[in-house]
Amino acid sequence: MKTTIFYALLFALAFIACDSNDTNDGSARFQARLMDGPGDYEEVNIDIEGVSINYSNDDNDGWQELDIIEPGIYNLLELTNGVDVLLVDEELPTGTIEQIRLHLGNDNTLVLENGESVDLMTPSAQQSGLKLNINADLIDGITYVLLLDFDVEQSIVQAGNSGNYILKPTIRAIAEAESGAISGSVSPFDTQILVFAHQGANTDTLSTYVDELTGGFLIQGVPSGDYTVELQPDMDSGYNSYSEDNVSVNTGEVTDVGEIIID
Repeated sequence: MKTTIFYALLFALAFIACDSNDTNDGSARFQARLMDGPGDYEEVNIDIEGVSINYSNDDNDGWQELDIIEPGIYNLLELTNGVDVLLVDEELPTGTIEQIRLHLGNDNTLVLENGESVDLMTPSAQQSGLKLNINADLIDGITYVLLLDFDVEQSIVQAGNSGNYILKPTIRAIAEAESGAISGSVSPFDTQILVFAHQGANTDTLSTYVDELTGGFLIQGVPSGDYTVELQPDMDSGYNSYSEDNVSVNTGEVTDVGEIIID
């Protein structure tokens, strides 16, 4: 009885969490995080209004604007020693992102060590945004994090004796895979089949449904480690459940368990 209730709860939870993500639809989770190294200022405040990406190298075409989590002014000097800020967290089509662009507002300021606040001037060439070449390959089912490392010391230039400070950002872009994935197929697939992965006695599960048109499945965003993969067909289908232990997942890779035959 407890087993029946457990699987019934899993079906209900997976329907809520995974209904829109139950097929190998060619997407990857993409995050962009802003971080910084220290500088000889009290504050370096950057007005970030948007983020765009481009799957091509064409500077004039193909740009796709992403939903920035919280546009606003960020003090870069607070983003040191492992502290960063999440700018973007989206599901994106697979492929190679060639470029990313940060769109800046006009409220960029610098607080000097004596407490004086001055405007950070932005050259006209940057009005369309700060463009970076990243060449990040997005693989289906994998979570990626792009770290934007803003070098304050190299990015702020004092214009002679004028007292003006110019923002010429030097940003290092580091794309890192943060998870793996598990894929496979099931035969027959003429009923609803829940697929879930867990580690040992850990009750935290990652789950999806078998695609009712192709029989394939993909569990996305799986941290590296060894998993048990289980299949639970609809309880009224007459098919038996299936379990496979020691399925190894590596960061940045999709582990294919092949075709699973249920009876």
